[in-house]
Amino acid sequence: MSPVWLAVLVAFPAVMSLAVAALGRWPNARESVSVATAIALFVGVASFIGPVTAGMRPSLTLFEVLPGLGLTFTLEPIGLLFALVASGLWSLTTVYAAGYMRGNDEHAQTRFFVCFALAIAAAIGIAFAGNLVTLFIFYEMLTLSTYPLVTHHGDVESRNSGRVYLGILLTTSIGFFLPAIAVTYVLTGSVSFTDGGLMSGAGLGVVGAAALYALFLYGTGKAALMPFHRWLPAAMVAPTPVSALLHAVAVVKAGVFIVLKLTVYIFGVDFLAETGASRPMMWVAAITVLGASLIAMTRDNLKARLAYSTVSQLSYIVLGATMASSLGILGGSMHIAMHAFAKITLFFCAGAIYTATHRKNVSDLDGLGYAMPITFSAFFIASLSLIGIPPMGGIWSKWYLMEGAADAGHTILICVLAISSLLNIVYLLEIPTRAFFHNPRPDTPRSWAEAPWACVIPLSITAAGCIVWFIYPLPFLELLAPWAPR
Repeated sequence: MSPVWLAVLVAFPAVMSLAVAALGRWPNARESVSVATAIALFVGVASFIGPVTAGMRPSLTLFEVLPGLGLTFTLEPIGLLFALVASGLWSLTTVYAAGYMRGNDEHAQTRFFVCFALAIAAAIGIAFAGNLVTLFIFYEMLTLSTYPLVTHHGDVESRNSGRVYLGILLTTSIGFFLPAIAVTYVLTGSVSFTDGGLMSGAGLGVVGAAALYALFLYGTGKAALMPFHRWLPAAMVAPTPVSALLHAVAVVKAGVFIVLKLTVYIFGVDFLAETGASRPMMWVAAITVLGASLIAMTRDNLKARLAYSTVSQLSYIVLGATMASSLGILGGSMHIAMHAFAKITLFFCAGAIYTATHRKNVSDLDGLGYAMPITFSAFFIASLSLIGIPPMGGIWSKWYLMEGAADAGHTILICVLAISSLLNIVYLLEIPTRAFFHNPRPDTPRSWAEAPWACVIPLSITAAGCIVWFIYPLPFLELLAPWAPR
């Protein structure tokens, strides 16, 4: 396929956001255009599966300020995987958002759908970025386009949370990520993503390489490594479709995708393995995996518990990258997709529960499984996938992460992953257990039932996806096998 289509796919959701804005007076037409745009984008991205799997790397440079410094799009396997996850789940999230926003009579729905479209355009730009400059531009666009979504309600809590969200993400990107790009250019004379990485011939010592790697990873604030993780729980004041966008579709997935891409195409897995430059950040990721899980256990608010779960699960992917092992990279890449399906299901369920009952806390969910059996069954399936229990797809990424830890000689990381899975059991399975095995509260109306179909159908599809990826993980392996470093 022509590389020009890369630019077309990036621009398409942004252009269609204008049509969404113009149709604001006609909600049915507005939401129909939003869903059609999402589906068309996914079809367009999926059309590259065959060529990329066959070894093609389509590339397009729109302009250059200096040689090697310009707006460049290049599509490779991990970028295609991220783009497929983002565009595919955006389709379902848009359908879900229509039911949720109407069901809760939310204000400013047109602005919401416009920002939704701009956010996915930025995410696709990140997926297709061919160099660090392009990556940085679309990374900032994603931050700015999601800020109105985080502050959607417009109350004091939303504005305060928005300041935390914007403050942390802009501080890390401008204070850490941008200087790291400049240092990379000075050392190597390039900012392009290159097979095998750029650093092997840069003359950088172990300490310097470790410092630069840490600068990049902390600069990628969307990866939510501790202590720069507070923006993510703060953003939970947003409507649930925004939480799904942040946690499963675009924002955090952009963060961990960037970590993987930096590891492979800027530093190089072999360079990191030989120098051990990624080990300090590997331990930061391990601490984040366990620390966030422990915090999640203490949260009664359902969305807050899921937010800290996301902080922990993201660090699985960072852990896979920092192992400097091809199997770790493969496991981390697969976890982008596996976690996306499971976590978006959990947030869809949380939103459906709120829409039907207006209850937000775990302690208030007793007995609701009888009124909402589909929702809580989907929650149970997605929880098993995050824990890594067959027959759910999450087992594959955890399996490869553990193999990667063994391959790299980091046996203690196997223990970290195992302990984290046990903690997952404690804080996730409490929810369906309360719903199905506790008696309803006395003030629970007998008339309560499932949320609107526009909420229930998407969460049912994503829950089914958790099972499908266990039965048939081959597409992931076929796509990533030629990309994963040996």
